Order: sequence, then C-alpha cells, then structure tokens
Amino acid sequence: MTTYNENVAQTDDEQWDIVIEPRSGLFELNLKSVWHYRDLLWLFVKRDFTAQYKQTILGPLWHLIQPLLTTAMFLVVFTRIARIPTEGVPPVLFYMSGLTVWNYFSACLNSTSNTFIANSGIFGKVYFPRLVIPLSVVLSNISRFIIQLVLLFSIAVYYAFRGYHLVISPFLLLIPVLLLVLAGMGLGLGIIISSLTTKYRDFTVLVGFGVQLLMYLTPVAYPLSYLSSSKYLKFIYYNPLSPLLEAFRYALFNTGSLSASGLLYSCCCMIILLFSGILLFTKVEKSFMDTV
Repeated sequence: MTTYNENVAQTDDEQWDIVIEPRSGLFELNLKSVWHYRDLLWLFVKRDFTAQYKQTILGPLWHLIQPLLTTAMFLVVFTRIARIPTEGVPPVLFYMSGLTVWNYFSACLNSTSNTFIANSGIFGKVYFPRLVIPLSVVLSNISRFIIQLVLLFSIAVYYAFRGYHLVISPFLLLIPVLLLVLAGMGLGLGIIISSLTTKYRDFTVLVGFGVQLLMYLTPVAYPLSYLSSSKYLKFIYYNPLSPLLEAFRYALFNTGSLSASGLLYSCCCMIILLFSGILLFTKVEKSFMDTV
C-alpha cells in the first residue's frame, strides 16, 4: 500500500512538455504550434520543391518553358488577332509580367485547395499542425516565382539593349509586398476550398475551371486602360487581383496604374480570406478524417 502511494506521488510530480487538448473556442487558432513545428515546415518545403522535378528530364526549366509558350500564344491571340494595346510596353514583357504574377497565385490556389484529400494518408497517422502543409506549398512556390522573375528581368535587359527605355524606380521595392499579399490571398482562398472539398467533392472539379475563368477576369493579357469605356470595367476592377497586377507592372515599367485605394482593397480582401480560411480550416481538421 505504501508503494502505491509513492507511485501516485511520483505521478503527480511529473511535468509534461506537451499537453494535447481539444479546442473549445471558435477563435482558438493555436498558431504558436505552427512556429514550434517550423523545422517540419521547411522539410515539407524541400519535399515540394524536389517533388516538382522528380522523374523529369528538364527539371526547373519547365518553369521557364511554360510562361514562354503561354506568352507566344498571347502574342498570336491578343496582339496579332485582337490587336489589344500594351501601353507602350513590348508585348512579350507585358504578357510575361502578368503571367509571372498569375502563375504564382494560381499555383498556390490549386495546390492548397487539395490539402486534405492529397495528404489524408499522413494526416491519419501522425499529429502535427495541419496548417503546415498549405504553408509549405505557398513557400515552395516562391522559388517558381523567383525563376520566372529572373527570366522577366533578363528579357527586359535584352529589350533595353534594343532601345526600349527601361525605368528603374523605387517602386520595385513594392514587389515583396505584392508577393506577400498574393501569397495570403492564394493561401486563404485555397484552404477555404480545401475545407469544403472534404464534404463536397464537386469543388475539386470546379477549382480548375474557375481558375481559368478568373484569369480572364484579371488584367493578365490586357491593361485596365483598355476597358476604360467598357461597362465590364467595374467587374474587373473589383477583382482584388487586378490592383496587384497593375501595381506590379507599374513597378517594373512605370506604366499602368498604381492606386493606393486599390492596394488597400486588395490587402483587406486578403486579410478577410486568410482569417476566414484559417477559421474554417481549423474547424474542419477536427473531423475531416470521418468524411475524406
């Protein structure tokens, strides 16, 4: 009997490093755990980066080939056939600048929107903050953005030697800010869709189709000034991606529009999407294994 009491006393004196408890409040996001698992986050970033090039012949060159081929198609359709102006910017630079921004956003959205379904195997075996997976996707896609941005700068230098007046302005410092807003917007919208696809698989089909339509509602292949007298301008302008893309072109080529109110609108949309997405994501992750 004495031994039993000693064991109980020893148990009461034990100090636990980690205590796993169920979340009770709606706004209990427990984001500190993501920081505690930052090493795992970087491991997933490395995994995503290497998985993109595994068993491929050209490897990272695909990140250069894709925008070049798309730019060539835009040149034929929008310049040769539709004859849409590019505000004095060489069409190749105009289209590639839009595609650089769009490709990063669409890659983040498409990858994070499939988080629960694509990783259900690992989610069912080990515990870690589920938000680590979509965060790793957003971070790993930055490498793709940098590769395409270097390609864009290289072509811009080529055009500068051919006589194009390339303006280097302090607005180039806006690019990291624009990238941050794009990342937050892609992450927020992606995890919202991912949370909904655990129960409604139709969203998986709609995402690819919706992303293609959204590109044409974003000034990727045309400037906003081209629609200045169109009744559809307000639909394009209310797209939170439009001010970001116009600001990106303004920072690079000093053309287009840079609207402080538009950037503020995009930032507010990003915050709302990101906060709503994290709330929905943390709510769904408690029981998603029962529906996946």
